[in-house]
Amino acid sequence: MKSVVELHNIGMKYQSLNGEIPALKNINLKVREGEFVSTVGPSGCGKSTLLSIVSGLLRPTSGSVLVDGEMVTGPTKKIGYMLQKDHLFDWRTIYQNVLLGLEIQKAVTPEAREYAQRLLKTYGLSEFSHKYPSQLSGGMRQRAALIRTLVTNPQILLLDEAFSALDYQTRLAVNDDIYDIIKKENKTAIMVTHDIAESISMADRVIVLTRRPGAIKSCHNITFSVDKRTPLSSRKMPEFQKYFEQIWKELDVHV
Repeated sequence: MKSVVELHNIGMKYQSLNGEIPALKNINLKVREGEFVSTVGPSGCGKSTLLSIVSGLLRPTSGSVLVDGEMVTGPTKKIGYMLQKDHLFDWRTIYQNVLLGLEIQKAVTPEAREYAQRLLKTYGLSEFSHKYPSQLSGGMRQRAALIRTLVTNPQILLLDEAFSALDYQTRLAVNDDIYDIIKKENKTAIMVTHDIAESISMADRVIVLTRRPGAIKSCHNITFSVDKRTPLSSRKMPEFQKYFEQIWKELDVHV
């Protein structure tokens, strides 16, 4: 399977009054088409910075990013970005919120509207399409935010702590929802999270970063002995605890 995202020797330094602050160092990574990759690491190790570089919002100090074989020099339509907050506008209906990305791209066509309506119906929000964000639960709002991202038809999804604002019970349910949508839509996903369990339960591969400057410390291929995997079913499997203990030790959280 071909690589759709390639990071080559990525380094990032920030300027401050006290001089340069190194954030990332020598990041080399390839993400395959349809793969779900999650990144964990100590707080402040540059996880979110890495996503911003992949998206083209930040230019790395050194190295290069390739998406589908093309150099990333700025934001690209091939990438959709889902943040911690859903950023739905309270004065727009769910359907209007879903269309927002298309409006920004000046791509609201009859076909795009039909696709938006189909996504809302497929993922259980069609009956709420004319309601406002305040009338939806936190999980439904996150689903709407993902549909808003999907409707522009990106090839790659970036998820930056996309579930951390939800309470624990809702978060577990939304993990299953979002995972199912991403797999059904055959998207490639790169997720950043502080939650080791969430990372293991959703990802095909978990990347562990070192303390700042963040570098790749290890890579774990995640497999479970279950026919139809979901994040919730993954947490119940005997392999889950093994992965958790390995990654927990590698994070050096007590050092």
